[in-house]
Amino acid sequence: MDHDADYAAYVRESWSTLVRSAVFLGCPLHEAEDLAQTTLVRCYTAWPTVAAADNRAAYVYRMLLNCLRDSKRRRWWGERPAERLPESRTTVVRDDTADVDTADAVHRALAGLTKINRDVVVLRYFTGLSEQQTAEVLGVPAGTVKSRLSRSLAQLARDAHLADLRPEFQPTLQPEPTEGATS
Repeated sequence: MDHDADYAAYVRESWSTLVRSAVFLGCPLHEAEDLAQTTLVRCYTAWPTVAAADNRAAYVYRMLLNCLRDSKRRRWWGERPAERLPESRTTVVRDDTADVDTADAVHRALAGLTKINRDVVVLRYFTGLSEQQTAEVLGVPAGTVKSRLSRSLAQLARDAHLADLRPEFQPTLQPEPTEGATS
């Protein structure tokens, strides 16, 4: 496969995961799409290196994190996005209220984590990287990833924003006594 076709296939395969990861790293959707695009542009300019990487996913997600850090460091004096986009003329049939509520709760809960712990959770669970790949992206030992995940998941389990997403408390049913058993 030639250079451009290989790259195009990679973009089609990874676009939605890169955008989703950027959203869970704290970017609004429009910034997440810009961040994914910037990451993929950097991938294109270094495609021979990216394609030859032992762990392409870790390499690309490291680029994504670096692009995010770069975007937070610089000041932008150019155009600002509008607060509200114009309404489209298409009719929306599906009510996404529950999805929005769930996403909001998850975003609020993730915002309660430290930056490094949020990065670990997003890379491991929302991006689907293994513990070893996450460790490579962050440049830390795999044991550090495990301990950060453990602390982060414990904190998320206690988070009030996620309380409404948990199934209602169901009392444990006691087994019925067997015949001849005395109580």
